[in-house]
Amino acid sequence: MRRLWLTFAQAVTISVAVLFVLNTLKPEWLRDPSPGGVVAVREAPLGDRAAAPPAGSYAIAAQRALPAVVHIFTSKAASGPRHPLMDDPIFRHFFGDRFNGGPSQRSSGLGSGVVVSADGFILTNNHVIEAADAMEVALNDGRKFAARLVGRDPETDLAVLKIEAEGALPSITFAASTTLHVGDVVLAIGNPFGVGQTVTMGIVSALGRSQLGINTFENYIQTDAAINPGNSGGALVDSEGNLVGINTAIYSRSGGSLGIGFAIPVSIARNVMEQIVAQGEVTRGWVGVEIQDITPELAESFGLKNAGGALIAGVLRNSPADRAGIRPGDVLIAVGEQSVADPRAMLDLVAALPPGRTARFRVQRGSEELDIDVEVGRRPTPAAAGR
Repeated sequence: MRRLWLTFAQAVTISVAVLFVLNTLKPEWLRDPSPGGVVAVREAPLGDRAAAPPAGSYAIAAQRALPAVVHIFTSKAASGPRHPLMDDPIFRHFFGDRFNGGPSQRSSGLGSGVVVSADGFILTNNHVIEAADAMEVALNDGRKFAARLVGRDPETDLAVLKIEAEGALPSITFAASTTLHVGDVVLAIGNPFGVGQTVTMGIVSALGRSQLGINTFENYIQTDAAINPGNSGGALVDSEGNLVGINTAIYSRSGGSLGIGFAIPVSIARNVMEQIVAQGEVTRGWVGVEIQDITPELAESFGLKNAGGALIAGVLRNSPADRAGIRPGDVLIAVGEQSVADPRAMLDLVAALPPGRTARFRVQRGSEELDIDVEVGRRPTPAAAGR
């Protein structure tokens, strides 16, 4: 009997020891697997994820740029529907125009913008704020401010707004204009369809896109990062969160993204912004000529060796070009030291000339080349301007 008792005591001691070891090293083996119990899951180690995201993540770039991208809400007054009796001349005779138009209504719009300085200057698209009589800017942290228009440039579709806030605002960092290449990863940040701040990723599909018929001055970055209505005026940033462009347009048959979006390069956006902030508008050079492409047929008829340059199709009377002696039929081949490859290049070169200065234009007239000094004028409104 004594031996049996000792055997039992040893078995109990060993069992308790095994339970102690299991509870210490493998507690999940002893948990109740029935419903209502604790589910044992496997978690990945935290590691350095908070300090250094894994390869392929653009979280740091997004974190740097997101606070500087804002939502822009616009509104403008719109007349109500015309009273049907206003088409009756007898009614108009007795009541005049007092019923002309129903009660005033307001239409609203939305877009995005980028805070470019800590004191509240915001860069966006002109078409986002065009014709608006009230604008509100919502920051990433939820604060909202009334915005005023500093100036706009319809020919590049850019505008500058200003908000007044206490303290410094988070602002974007501008990338160097020469650092972007086809194939680089870019992030588009904005407020598509009003759903809230959104980041999409793509690559630079092409650089220098022009002749798209979107604006007068075109030199777009093409990207396949998803850009949708509401993204206009938002930021296109590189993989480090630096601003490389302002999202402005998409190619679409449905209104949504098809993987072909366009952004205004930061070099153009910065130049326009600085002129607007300094003087309220953008000043460009103008000489008053109408130009056209030189086709192989025209090159042959004019006796040109190649189809480079810009054909002067017309000269506005009393314009700088007219006073300098430039004639229709001349072929412009250089402005200063810069050669003219095509009419688009000529437009950009002339626009970059400061008004009031004299510039040397090299033209081919017949079989000879002439250097003509032209006193550059100031580019008038698009409706009245030549090139």
